[in-house]
Amino acid sequence: MHSAHLSALTAKHSNLDQRIATESQRPLPDQILLAELKKRKLRVKEELSR
Repeated sequence: MHSAHLSALTAKHSNLDQRIATESQRPLPDQILLAELKKRKLRVKEELSR
């Protein structure tokens, strides 16, 4: 169970990282969306470190 939770968080972190990279590479990235994605990624990272 614990391992499944870590795997899910790792996948979520990776997905958010990819979404941030994709949005950043657009000609006019949405700064509000980028900020929200980065906040979510940080929350996931903090949960992973516990």
